[in-house]
Amino acid sequence: MYRTLIVLAFSLFPVKLYCQARKTGTIAVATIVLPTNMEHRFGGFFEAQLRTNEVFFSKPFYTEFKAGAGYALSANASVLLGAGRYTTYNINDFGQDPLSTENRVWEQLVFTQQLSRIKFEHRYRVEQRWVNRVYRNRLRYRLNATVPLNNATVVPRTVFFSIYDEIFLNNRQPNFERNRASASLGYVFSPAVTLQAGWVNNYNYSLAGSNDKNNMMISVSYQIVRKKQKVHVPK
Repeated sequence: MYRTLIVLAFSLFPVKLYCQARKTGTIAVATIVLPTNMEHRFGGFFEAQLRTNEVFFSKPFYTEFKAGAGYALSANASVLLGAGRYTTYNINDFGQDPLSTENRVWEQLVFTQQLSRIKFEHRYRVEQRWVNRVYRNRLRYRLNATVPLNNATVVPRTVFFSIYDEIFLNNRQPNFERNRASASLGYVFSPAVTLQAGWVNNYNYSLAGSNDKNNMMISVSYQIVRKKQKVHVPK
């Protein structure tokens, strides 16, 4: 089944990836995660992103810094409260006065499901945004599937394939704002370090028209390994 999923994913997405190669950008992501689980209910994360208008980190124009605190409701469900700052610059004048600055707060609910080797993740997010001091709301839903290729589960020394699609909705016309699709390969070096590389497409829609952007993506994640809680047994 997982081979079929991989073939289907790459058969759906390659057309724009090649025909618009000259427009391909780069997204670099670094994340530190304090995971939540049934032993350690509270956790959190910090993430930094850099986006460039061309490949190989040429013409940077966007930075993103965000963090959040989460809580495990069960083994397959968690909630999170996050906040971040998102800044867009002129691609020919990076580091000078930004074109757009956004401060954002969001609430998130995540459910996971296991089907054979495939792990599905449903992420629901409600955002409160201040874009250049103008307030906006937004709703997001992402469906992600992760398939380990050389092991039954994602453990150290596992190569895995990941694919997701996310829709962005708001309370203003047009209600559909964006679709984001991604396909990538990853490798788990250790319980702490995971690396992913792949492709991300952002399709944006507005009353003035629509556009899309292909990006090469590289992501490194450091997960803080937590010690198991000691269980006190009364004597």
